Amino acid sequence: MDYRERIDASQLDLKDTVVSIGRVTKVVKGGKNMSFSALVVIGDGAGVVGFGIGKAKEVPSAIKKAIEAAKKQLIRVPMAGTSIPHPVLGQFGAGSVLLKPAPDGKGIIAGGAVRAVVEAAGIHNVLTKSLGSPNAHNVVRATFAALTSLKDPSAVARLRGKDLEELVGA
Repeated sequence: MDYRERIDASQLDLKDTVVSIGRVTKVVKGGKNMSFSALVVIGDGAGVVGFGIGKAKEVPSAIKKAIEAAKKQLIRVPMAGTSIPHPVLGQFGAGSVLLKPAPDGKGIIAGGAVRAVVEAAGIHNVLTKSLGSPNAHNVVRATFAALTSLKDPSAVARLRGKDLEELVGA
């Protein structure tokens, strides 16, 4: 069951990052139709992040459409301090992204599309490895698959009927 809470974008202070802009050409009977595709990641830097894809005849219009699409699919990321609670692997298509928690001061060890998503989410210490396809769309979707499969330690402890200290091992 893939249950996600509805997050109201108007209540948040969202920052957007353009991950990629592609020139798309459609060949039709009368010639070639040119347009632009934009992949945008938005987040509030405090655990809420989303991404969107927009296509239009001009770049600014494509970016604007992508931002509107991203606001409709925001997710909340469970965090442990400034990192993630546990290692996780996300997959989409031929792209896979491995995310591992890191100690304070390590920073964001990530490249390109993964870095944009992780920074927008507000994660400050994480180790990542992008495996498989280097396609920005697949990498962003794989990163989101990883972030959505993260479990909050307190919720897991409650489901198992244990204390958080008993589960984590304080």
